[in-house]
Amino acid sequence: MEFKIERKTVAKIMRRLYKQNLTTASGGNVSMKNSDGYVFITASRTDKSCMNWKDIIIIDPSGKNITSDLKPSMETRMHLEIYKTRSDIFAIVHAHPVYASTFAVSGIKPQSSITGESRFILGDIVMADYKLMGSECLAQECSKSLEKSETAILKNHGAICIGNTIFEAYNRMEVLEMTCKIYFNTLLINRCNVLSEEDLKKLDDMK
Repeated sequence: MEFKIERKTVAKIMRRLYKQNLTTASGGNVSMKNSDGYVFITASRTDKSCMNWKDIIIIDPSGKNITSDLKPSMETRMHLEIYKTRSDIFAIVHAHPVYASTFAVSGIKPQSSITGESRFILGDIVMADYKLMGSECLAQECSKSLEKSETAILKNHGAICIGNTIFEAYNRMEVLEMTCKIYFNTLLINRCNVLSEEDLKKLDDMK
């Protein structure tokens, strides 16, 4: 089983992340899950700027890597744990965008309440505590943080977004970085007009 369409889709999104300066050549990882429970995730030690479908690992529903010639991403456990916790989602994008990572390092939580688009697409941005990359602790922390949210900043690490589709998860990462840039600028000029509670409720109800 090659699952060429799914693997091509994951590789395309990974290349797009790199092209949009949302991650480095070796950083970040992308995955999607199909309706049969197979997970497709970017392999470790591959150049993300030119990744192709043969660089995408297939994890079967039992959790076994059936592309044994490829080394799994160190964050595979994190992806699988999130899918386990959030059975309603089918895609995960983890990256290291500069502005989102700046907030990850500063410990300041960026606000999605600054624009209607940010709030509608991101919901409430959560901050996940720092855990060692690739560890079981990180997997548990991320899955816990995303129980009721689709967007998280990982302290001293980066960011992660989930979605019903791989495009939705990717779009959230782009909007998250844009939101972080805008919020960063408001901190520089020391002025930020956030949406009212009434406006936020209307946006949340639209979802």
